[in-house]
Amino acid sequence: MTSFAPPRPGSPNPLGATFMDGGTNFALFSENATGVDLCLFSPDGKVELARVPLPEHTNGIWHGFMPDVLEGQLYGYRVHGPYAPQDGHRFNAHKLLIDPYTRRLSGAFRQHDALFGYATDAPQGDLSFNTQDSAPYMPKCVVSQPDFRWGKDKPPQVAPEQTIIYETHIKGISQLHTGVPVKKRGTFEGLSSPRMLDHLVKLGVTSVELLPIQAFFSEPRLTKLGLTNYWGYNPAAYFAPEACYLGPAGVHSFQRMVKALHSAGIEVILDVVYNHTAESWELGPTLSWRGIDNKSYYRLDAENPRYYVNDTGCGNTLNTNHPRVLQMVTDSLRYWVEEMHVDGFRFDLATTMARTPEGFRPDSAFLIALQQDPVLSRVKLIAEPWDIGPGGYQLGAFPSGWAEWNDRFRDDARAFWRGDKGAAPALAARMLGSADIFDHGARKAQASVNFITSHDGFTLKDTVSFNEKHNEANLEENRDGHNHNISDNCGEEGPTADAAILERRAKRARNLLVTLFTAQGTPMLLAGDEIGHSQKGNNNAYCQDNEITWLNWRGLDQPLLDFTRQLIAFRQQHPVFNRLTFMHGAHEDTRGIKDVTWLTITGNEMTAGDWHDDTLAAFGLMLSGTTGAPMGANGKPLIDDDFIVYMNAGEDDLTVNLPTGMKGTCVLNTANIGQEFEVDQTSSGVLSLPAESVIIICCKDGVR
Repeated sequence: MTSFAPPRPGSPNPLGATFMDGGTNFALFSENATGVDLCLFSPDGKVELARVPLPEHTNGIWHGFMPDVLEGQLYGYRVHGPYAPQDGHRFNAHKLLIDPYTRRLSGAFRQHDALFGYATDAPQGDLSFNTQDSAPYMPKCVVSQPDFRWGKDKPPQVAPEQTIIYETHIKGISQLHTGVPVKKRGTFEGLSSPRMLDHLVKLGVTSVELLPIQAFFSEPRLTKLGLTNYWGYNPAAYFAPEACYLGPAGVHSFQRMVKALHSAGIEVILDVVYNHTAESWELGPTLSWRGIDNKSYYRLDAENPRYYVNDTGCGNTLNTNHPRVLQMVTDSLRYWVEEMHVDGFRFDLATTMARTPEGFRPDSAFLIALQQDPVLSRVKLIAEPWDIGPGGYQLGAFPSGWAEWNDRFRDDARAFWRGDKGAAPALAARMLGSADIFDHGARKAQASVNFITSHDGFTLKDTVSFNEKHNEANLEENRDGHNHNISDNCGEEGPTADAAILERRAKRARNLLVTLFTAQGTPMLLAGDEIGHSQKGNNNAYCQDNEITWLNWRGLDQPLLDFTRQLIAFRQQHPVFNRLTFMHGAHEDTRGIKDVTWLTITGNEMTAGDWHDDTLAAFGLMLSGTTGAPMGANGKPLIDDDFIVYMNAGEDDLTVNLPTGMKGTCVLNTANIGQEFEVDQTSSGVLSLPAESVIIICCKDGVR
């Protein structure tokens, strides 16, 4: 062991390793520990140079100041206390533990039995005790302080009604892009390379939502199968970026990416996982929180604290009801905003974090903490509003200021275009921002994050190409993943050379995209959908770090890309498609036109009887560009044209009448891309609505 100067008492604040005054202050929360050892390592992380007991314990925080420990020093903790799983305690000082507040990790996890607090071959399972040292198989924490020069970087602050989210995986988006320098492919810097920025800007998206980039650990089960947790929903450190995504700039790769995206006017939203950790169930590894203070950090079964509450389906549930755990979460979120300049967060299984002993509550400690926080309340907050616990589906129940992933939009849009009976009324509700779900508590229409596809499930191309999931590559005999995909192969399962089927699939994809981008709310596009990416029918590709998930830029569908660009530009040019307030058809302008009117194909207003017809497969949505127009930044109303969106999910061409006296121009026809023609009810009387298609009529002069 190397000799270091003896520690001084130091301070319990701030938590983590803080370089100051020629040394480093270390502070670690553990309410139930009997002692904490700071372990210092050689630069390569292979040799433990010193093991120093932290000298002070204040309000549950162990702390000490090391006068000659400098920036760059590698470290970890060993925490002493009872190993009594039946009482909720799993202390084991043979395990090197990650500092929950570390900003950086050096090295990688190596799968080994030493990572487990119990003897994996013992018949009593986790009630046994493992004396193997895990240090050789653990990454090491790094004493580091922010030193990136941000210059004039400013958050784009995209208005909610202008926001268009693009969900992507850091590696998958650029790994196969030949326009990205080889060393930057699959990294943070790959996303912000000139070619990728050019794609995002031309596409017209305003905000990239990144699948988890906080350091994560692949489940031992996957490693044994030769797979990996590609998506990253298995966090091991909440302040540290995942090392495998670092590019040539190393520790500054993430900041460079953010700065470049901001310079292009694009926000960065992080998908964050504060509902569970990589330590999983009682037979999982001991990497950090479990060994630091299992009983504080996790929700345990009240009757038998050997076991974990598993509302997440991932083995454990983080205990955000504990004030120190909640502090860790909010400290982490503020760090990513203030030091790393991110613009918002999407919370995986957000229902879990808003649970109390009585269940989900919109006034839970977690939600209140974020609402009142002067930093976090100002960024975009998006909930995945469900988990697998009792009463876990909470779509629409989050408070004002939150947006929510709306899976009802996905399901209802897919069902309508698949031709399901009775699907029309549900889709109509989704087209108006799902007011039936979100119009309460002063919430805005943008609370509904609408999507057709996301990372979880089929891609757009696979939604129109497969009836069944094909997850054999996951090595679970195709048992994993959803069975309820609401997809349609349009005549043949998977790849086909049949021209008619291919054209039908292309039109179906366009219909779904038009539905997404003409609906009220916040649209979210899955990366790769705009270029026709397929995952070969895999609807649960979380463990596929290969060409199943890496976007195929060489084989991109150029007509689809062009269509998507034009569609996004169309939405951004017309504020009638992104109203802040909900529309209910209750207001009229001076012409007598309601803010929203539902039309039959004869041009008459829909009646209750029309909606109750379960064979209804075609209808029109007329939006007034003047009624209820919001104020712009200049204080003047954002007046727009009137539009009619006619949808026909049926198999037959239809003849459609416009409302009496109305004229306009067909500006979009998914059956014939690029076709525009004049429509004047006073002269021609009717127009054609092709089978399985959408047409949009722009009525610049409104009603005569």
